[in-house]
Amino acid sequence: MLGNHWTQAHPGHQIEAHVLVTHYHWDHIQGIPFFYPFFEAQNKFHFYSFESKFLGPNSLRKVFEAQLASPYFPVDASIMSAARTFREVTGGEQWEIHGTRITACSLNHPQGCLSYRLDTTAGSIVYATDNEAGVPEFDRNLRKVAQGADVLIYDAQYSPEQLASSRKGWGHSSWLEGVKIARDAKIRNLVLFHHDPDSKDKTVDGFLSAARQEFPATWAATEGMNITLSDRGVAIEMRESRAGQRRRLRFGATVSGQAVDGTSFEEKATVRDISLQGAYLALNHLPQLQSELRVVIEAAGDPAHSSPLSLRATVVHCSPGREKHLNGVGVVFIEEPELGTPRD
Repeated sequence: MLGNHWTQAHPGHQIEAHVLVTHYHWDHIQGIPFFYPFFEAQNKFHFYSFESKFLGPNSLRKVFEAQLASPYFPVDASIMSAARTFREVTGGEQWEIHGTRITACSLNHPQGCLSYRLDTTAGSIVYATDNEAGVPEFDRNLRKVAQGADVLIYDAQYSPEQLASSRKGWGHSSWLEGVKIARDAKIRNLVLFHHDPDSKDKTVDGFLSAARQEFPATWAATEGMNITLSDRGVAIEMRESRAGQRRRLRFGATVSGQAVDGTSFEEKATVRDISLQGAYLALNHLPQLQSELRVVIEAAGDPAHSSPLSLRATVVHCSPGREKHLNGVGVVFIEEPELGTPRD
């Protein structure tokens, strides 16, 4: 998506970019052969990662070329006509790219992994994926490199319970460890990342809800999320969900939840359209993105013979002042917790 966007936005223009590779596991490199700008001769890319003890010098170049070798790919790396440079870095190393200072930090992950801190004129962001807590040296280094960052994007693949049992030693972390790091390092915003492929949306919602009880400025990474750093602070936006056919409606509901200032609210609202997946609401209050709302849709007709519909929802989109001085709010409905089996 990013490659196509760049190519379409600036057709024929040179792209020169710096690619920070965290490690060489497939889930972090498998998109390389399908990144279209690599196949355009006018472009230039600079790659950074570490020397693997399993591959020796020039590890990054070897991984790049082996990934496209027969029989894994129909053409080899020579077909990529963009210029490429490779630089191997170590944990603790710093360098500068066009006024942005980059700091690498080693993480605790099988076969090695690097996190990166980017200090820009607009703010700082730390990308720390694939890390398992519990080794003091790695734990100290990560807290040091993350100190005071505006945004920490952190591995939260498993639950704390999984990490204590079936997933111990797999090289990943949890929302709870992310919260601990965010507190210790005085992070401003924590973004839970690297969701487990087996986790349902309600599982990620549960991790987010638990994390926000301990560290309110927590977010769950989602497709289409944009994080913008500026002198006004951190702005987080998510693509509005329009999954499923919606019907244009206008009917009443009672909505309760948490506003952006942290206060609780409950108000009468208007549902503007709805589908099985979600709805679009017009609210006086502006709820926090990714916060949970309770939407109680009032029964039509005779109240004595019908009951209201009560739904849990997650806020995925907010447009302040969009609806005649009301806030346009897009929500996705989430499953209610399953009740346990009754026991005698």
